Parts: sequence; C-alpha cells; structure tokens
Amino acid sequence: MTKRRQFLQGVAALSGLSLTGCGWRLADVRASSTNRGSRDQLDIYTWTQYTNQELLKTFTTQTGIKIIADFYDSNEVMLAKLQAGGGGSYSLVYPSDYMVQKMVEKGLLAQINHQLLTGLDNLFPQFQNPTYDANNSYSIPFTWGTTGLIYNSEIITTPPQDWDYLWQNKELLNKRVTLLNDVREVMGAVLRMLGYSYNSKNENEIKQAYEKLKELKPIISAFDTDAWRNKIVAGDLSLAMCYSLDGVKISQENPKLKYVLPKSGSSLWTDTVAILKTAPNPDGAYAWLNFMLQPEVAAKTSQILTVATPNRAAFELLPPEIQTNTDIFPSEDLLEKCERITPLGQIEEVYDRYWTELTSS
Repeated sequence: MTKRRQFLQGVAALSGLSLTGCGWRLADVRASSTNRGSRDQLDIYTWTQYTNQELLKTFTTQTGIKIIADFYDSNEVMLAKLQAGGGGSYSLVYPSDYMVQKMVEKGLLAQINHQLLTGLDNLFPQFQNPTYDANNSYSIPFTWGTTGLIYNSEIITTPPQDWDYLWQNKELLNKRVTLLNDVREVMGAVLRMLGYSYNSKNENEIKQAYEKLKELKPIISAFDTDAWRNKIVAGDLSLAMCYSLDGVKISQENPKLKYVLPKSGSSLWTDTVAILKTAPNPDGAYAWLNFMLQPEVAAKTSQILTVATPNRAAFELLPPEIQTNTDIFPSEDLLEKCERITPLGQIEEVYDRYWTELTSS
C-alpha cells in the first residue's frame, strides 16, 4: 500500500485546526518543533486524516501535553524522511502493518513496555497477537479496513460482486474506471481473483495476473489513489478501486455511491501507532497510547473516521447502525478470504518489473 488514504477533507481538516481553544493552531502544525524533549509537548507524524481537534483538545486537557503534528500520505514517504534523519522531533508514527515489519527490521521502532499501558486487553483477540507484530511488541493497532470497489449505482444498476466484474463489463466501464496506483494492491487483487494468494511468490502466477491486467489496460482511465474521489462524485467515473476508509466515507456523503468488498477476497490492512527509538518524549508517547486505548476515545475515533476499530470495548459503545454496517465491519466469511499484504523480499522486484511494463505502456 504505497500511497494510501489522503483524505478528501485533508485541507479542510488542516484549516479547522486554526480554531482558538483547540490546544494547538495551524502555525504549530507547520512549524518545526523548537522544544525537543519537552515533557509538555508531543510531536507526531501521522496520516492526514488521523487527527481531530476535539480529541486533541481532550488529550491536552487530560494530560497537559500539547500535540504538534506533521502529515504524510504514504508509508514510503514517512520511512524515507525518518531514514534521512528528518524525524528527530517525532515521538510517534502511524505505520501500516507491513511497514511495522520493515521498520522493526531497520531498527527504527522502540519495543513497547506493556506494563506502562492500560487497556490492551480491550482489543479483539486477533489484534492482540497480529501476524505483522507478535504480541504488539512494537506497535498498537489503531484502525483497520479493507480494499474494494466503489461504484455509481445510477450508472451500474447491478452491483458488482467480484473483481471479475471489470473484465465482464469492459464496454460499460470504458475509460470510466480507475485502479489504485499501488502495485501490491492491484496485482494482489487479480491474483486473488485467479485463486492465488495476494502475497504470491510464484513468478508464473504473478505473470498470469499481469497478463489479465494487460487485457484490462485499454479501458482504465488511470492508476490513481487520490483523484478518483472528485471524479466519481462529479459523475466522470462509474467505478473505482479504493480503500474502505475512503469508500465508506464518500458513500455516506453521496448515497448513489456504494462500496463493495469483492467476494473472492481482498487485502486487509491495519494502521498502527508506534514509538520511535529516537523519541524525545517517550512519557508523552505512552500517555497518547493510553489515551487512544480508552474505549470512549477509540469509539469516538471510529465514528469520526467511519473506520473499523480493533478495540472490542470501543466496538460495544458504537451505535447499532455502525456495528452492523458490513462495509465497515465485514462478515467473518468475507474476512476469512482477505489477506494482509506482507513484505516479499527479492520477489518484489518481479512485481515492480511487471508494474512498470503495465503502467508505462
């Protein structure tokens, strides 16, 4: 998931931070931290949509700690900045599941002292010992979701059921469909459609996925992770591959747009919160983790972001209409067919080679 979830309201959210009394102002966000190591200031590096002035104000009221935030729209951008030495002021980052593995391997994350946390037992069992980070040794799950399709129900009257809909309806979708600009998501979806793993290391299977995508390439409007939102709202697209975080939010704002999780399965992602080894304020970082683990806070976050929470106690506080929303919380049958994207080592060069051929032709 290279470039994911730069929210439609990112700019609006930033401008909203200038409101007085919220505990921090836009100037604080843009400026570099001048108080490195201050116990009453916590610098975080996060996704554009993962801050909310109400929650930040509550945290500051509870702890006396002011939040300073910088934003990124890609795991890779975040990693590159940290590796280049540009993250010295940050105590917390929000890596996705596969990126946690990479950052641990590179020695960037601090091991979490569970004795300093309250509420880990509130997590659903599957999030207490995730495959990407055994026993949450280096990260705490924050949100999770899926990858699927969003479509305009006024144009597409028969809902798509699976990825193969794109191949079966090429005439209807001609130049009115976008796929994510993400090699592992797009290749993975086709691999899953063909009955293989999202994380296949079989070169023949990867080539089959590439050949299927070559068939589809002439009707694809773009490989795009962000701009599809405005286009589908305006009616310029009929269907787009997207992440549930975006798809559910947009479908709630525009009832004609519907999100669907393909029945053959898709990717299952988790975004986490992690403490950097170089954290100048580790005490503040633990205060933030404990704050986010509070069921009331986790439930509020889930409602604001319209995204699934890994916190079972928080789930129980959600309104029934959110608990039963299968776009946010898919059925167990569908989830069993989904896979996490995992690092694949040298075979990723094969994916990249085919992706370059596909997108540059």
